[in-house]
Amino acid sequence: MDGALPISPSERSIIITGCAGFVGFHLARRLLDQDCEIVGFDNLNDYYDVELKLKRLELLHDYKNFGFRRGDVAVKKQVEGLFADHRPEIVVHLAAQAGVRYSIENPEAYIQSNIIGFFNILEACRSHPVQHLVYASSSSVYGANRKIPFSTEDRVDKPVSLYAATKKSNELMAYTYSHLYNIPATGLRFFTVYGPWGRPDMAYFSFTRDILEGRPIKVFNHGDLYRDFTYIDDIVTGIVSVMGRQPEQDENGTRHKVYNIGNNKPEKLLDFITTLEMCLGQQAIKEYLPMQAGDVYQTYADVTELMNDFGFKPDTPISVGLKNFVDWYRDYYRI
Repeated sequence: MDGALPISPSERSIIITGCAGFVGFHLARRLLDQDCEIVGFDNLNDYYDVELKLKRLELLHDYKNFGFRRGDVAVKKQVEGLFADHRPEIVVHLAAQAGVRYSIENPEAYIQSNIIGFFNILEACRSHPVQHLVYASSSSVYGANRKIPFSTEDRVDKPVSLYAATKKSNELMAYTYSHLYNIPATGLRFFTVYGPWGRPDMAYFSFTRDILEGRPIKVFNHGDLYRDFTYIDDIVTGIVSVMGRQPEQDENGTRHKVYNIGNNKPEKLLDFITTLEMCLGQQAIKEYLPMQAGDVYQTYADVTELMNDFGFKPDTPISVGLKNFVDWYRDYYRI
């Protein structure tokens, strides 16, 4: 196929930003197991428990083929120094300020990390040409879309949170830099990622903690919400598949592509909670609340393009994924 770029671990240097984060950690570990040379970059901010990030990083440091530099993507000099020192051939940019609800409380953090930080990454890729930039987008870009499943061909100009707006901005910025400076780039719209070593701000994580401690869990929109929950191993497989192939040129000669990575199977929030209760062997005390600002009713990934181009489709059922998460949670917190 035009633009094919097979990854050869012995020949390619890879930078992963946000390597101490949930997805970044799992991706780094998968690639390190394949003997890839990885340089991780992370600012280890306190948006959630820093100790969890440090524990992830500790595991990565066990690999001789892993290097780490602490820094902030929003600081241009630090990003430029990272690229100048390591001259990456592939960059996986996962560092970002995450969380839909937090974007309402602290919007500036999203502009700094997601807009300025992404601009700095693009500028570094321009100054130090890379063979492929892969970056995290989000299912949040679909915003108030009513058509399901969500397709990458759909218009996404009605975001309902600043977080979503920054992620759509990233896709536009990446396309422009791809077009102007011939930077092959692929954006990945992740759909509600969950699993071991996950983010404590995510609902499934806080549900688990509150259920085990006998506290009520907050169930928004009275449980009438649907999410395309995607297990972390499937997300990583999707990223690794995409990394190894530059996008083909579009009608403008631009090598830029966006894919959905989701389970292609929305689960009703109440059913998800029921499965979690079964995995925990304990019932939840539910506090039913109205819809939260910035939330969407449903997410549902159309992964046809991912399947056609890479022969891969996420398929881990929540019964398996949640059991793996609960097993990890009990072990990590010694419960």
